[in-house]
Amino acid sequence: MNITRRSSMGAAFGALGFAALPGLARAQAAFPDQPIRMIVPFAAGGPADLIARVTARVMSERLGKPIVVEARAGAGGAIGVDAAAKSRPDGHTIVMASSGAIVILPHLQASMPYDVQRDLAPITQVLAVPQIIAIAPGLGPKNLAELVAMAKARPGALSFGSAGVGSSLHMAGELLKIRAGIDIVHIPYRGAAPAVTDLLAGRIQVLAADVPALLPHVRAGSVPALAVTSAERLSILPDLPTAIEAGVPDMISETWYGLLGPSGIPADRLATLARAAQEALRDPQTRDALIAQGGRVVGSNPDDFAGFIRQTSATWRDVVRTNNIKLD
Repeated sequence: MNITRRSSMGAAFGALGFAALPGLARAQAAFPDQPIRMIVPFAAGGPADLIARVTARVMSERLGKPIVVEARAGAGGAIGVDAAAKSRPDGHTIVMASSGAIVILPHLQASMPYDVQRDLAPITQVLAVPQIIAIAPGLGPKNLAELVAMAKARPGALSFGSAGVGSSLHMAGELLKIRAGIDIVHIPYRGAAPAVTDLLAGRIQVLAADVPALLPHVRAGSVPALAVTSAERLSILPDLPTAIEAGVPDMISETWYGLLGPSGIPADRLATLARAAQEALRDPQTRDALIAQGGRVVGSNPDDFAGFIRQTSATWRDVVRTNNIKLD
């Protein structure tokens, strides 16, 4: 009798053990099970840092774990992106990358520490910030068509500034040269701020700069803005036409920011991260803060973001080859 009772109890405990296995598996598969590290490949306090922190706030709430924003600046964003690409692919390390390190630098440098297609897993595109095409005060043209006509009449006489060779501002100017069929001379600066200063002083004639860099001057009337390089007009500058509306076909150039992780993140974890990011981007407070940066909030899924990366990478590859652009 005792043996029978012990056997029955053992069987019962065994059954309970097997019944508990699914619950145990779910507990082991819970994600995230620790704080998430969000690398920002630029210095703290800049646009990428702000975008990361604004997005991380609601993402953290949705995921139920803290998101620690970590600055890893250098090499135009490549150092931080490389750190993310080489991290453990468990979903606990992601990077708020910008377009430069993902779709521009790989076509300008002979060797990169990472391969975008092989080493990175797109999660979602967060924000796209177009450029404003502006000219020096007193230059004369009242619209982009008149600027193009001036440049064609005086090949090589006009100059455009940028934040440095290979920057998104530089590439916007090079794309304008191709799309409009004009010859204007590139003048690189160490950042957008000195380029804006020289535009105001008339030392350069043209500048295509991200919206936040030029917006205060455009609103103050200190520089003439001719067009914006997005597909649609901006809500914060509704009277400013797009470059396409102004007569330059396919003139779309944006500095974009997006979340990526190392390749190999399990599909369910990638989907969880994308869903949390998309929910954050639907949050009104988050959207308002991002739109204030002069951008368009996106929130794409991983497959669409991957396709967008391939498409824009091909565009900038062709610009680099056509204009024979090389890093100094």
